[in-house]
Amino acid sequence: MLRVGLTGGIGSGKSAVAARLVERGAVLIDADRVAREVVAPGTDGLAEIVAAFSDAVLDVDGALDRAALGAVVFADETARRRLEAITHPRVRARTAELAAAAAPDAIVVNDVPLLVEVGLAPTYHLVVVVQTAVSTRLERLARDRGMDRAEAERRIAAQADDARRRAAADVVLTNDGSLTALHDAVDVLWKRRLVPYEDNLRQRRVVPPDAAEMAEADASWPEQYARLAARIQHALGSDALRIDHIGSTAVPGLAAQNVIDVQVAVSSLADADGPLADRLAGAGFPRVPGQWWDDPRPAGRGRWEKRLHGSADPARPVRLHVRMADSPGWRYALLMRDHLRADPDQRAAYLLLKRDLVDAAPEAGDSGTARNPWFDEEYLRAEQWAAQTGWRP
Repeated sequence: MLRVGLTGGIGSGKSAVAARLVERGAVLIDADRVAREVVAPGTDGLAEIVAAFSDAVLDVDGALDRAALGAVVFADETARRRLEAITHPRVRARTAELAAAAAPDAIVVNDVPLLVEVGLAPTYHLVVVVQTAVSTRLERLARDRGMDRAEAERRIAAQADDARRRAAADVVLTNDGSLTALHDAVDVLWKRRLVPYEDNLRQRRVVPPDAAEMAEADASWPEQYARLAARIQHALGSDALRIDHIGSTAVPGLAAQNVIDVQVAVSSLADADGPLADRLAGAGFPRVPGQWWDDPRPAGRGRWEKRLHGSADPARPVRLHVRMADSPGWRYALLMRDHLRADPDQRAAYLLLKRDLVDAAPEAGDSGTARNPWFDEEYLRAEQWAAQTGWRP
């Protein structure tokens, strides 16, 4: 199933987005509701909290007095961690139960206010952030919750700021206008991205890059790579010996296909053919059918075998190259990237070559450049640069 993390600052309108997604057909798991459920009267969670902090944290009805508990843990790091050790495992377990109960083709939306703050972004296929101007949020908190300005400002300041949320976001929904405009944006997201993403994920289908498209350099490519790499690392753990951003989108200022190239180093390609491939597919990076290899540099040295995965996300094409660590193909991808980063003249020459070849054969896209003789010359230049500078991968 497709797992979507939904977050946003207090007063941003995140609940309105969640409600609209449910109307479209999503299964919603509300983290705040789950957190209350696991410490409700009669639960083991509440009993353990009382054992840790005394019955002074209970109200007259025997329920958890959140204000009293907050006063205990707010300024005491040890107490806060003790509380988290009680509640967090229960919240995770209950969330997993609710997700497991959803249909195999469900789009499961986890509404998590502190998703960014607690580092949960890599656990989802997609993260949606609702962003609203602070002034608008302050007005809404006063109007809808009767919150005075000082308290509203304190709560906003206690959460991640907009820049930090944007860095974790695959999708940013701006909610500074009308509810109708917000609903329209959610509907477009549902139809054009979430529904096809779920179908591709379930079918293990890769979204092919648009070979004819040549995009100007995008300063957000490294940030997009970082989100992808975090998901890959979460899925593979220690089996991914190293993850790198490679290819044209890893070279600042270089125009390229709007495709993020990622290199994953493994101990052997045999490892890439078993559970590792399944884990990548489950994380949204299905295997591309067929046999794949790189053209060696210089030519005539045999094929450099690899495994190739792509992306199930219709809005973010990816080429994920799985190569054996320290192999020639793995080293070459890093050398080429770093030399182009360091040498503006060769970067400019490469850009001209790419544009000429794509104009001549647009159906080949970026891949048409790989067999050009220029690459053999660039390989020799890069090796000379590596020797002069002491470069290591």
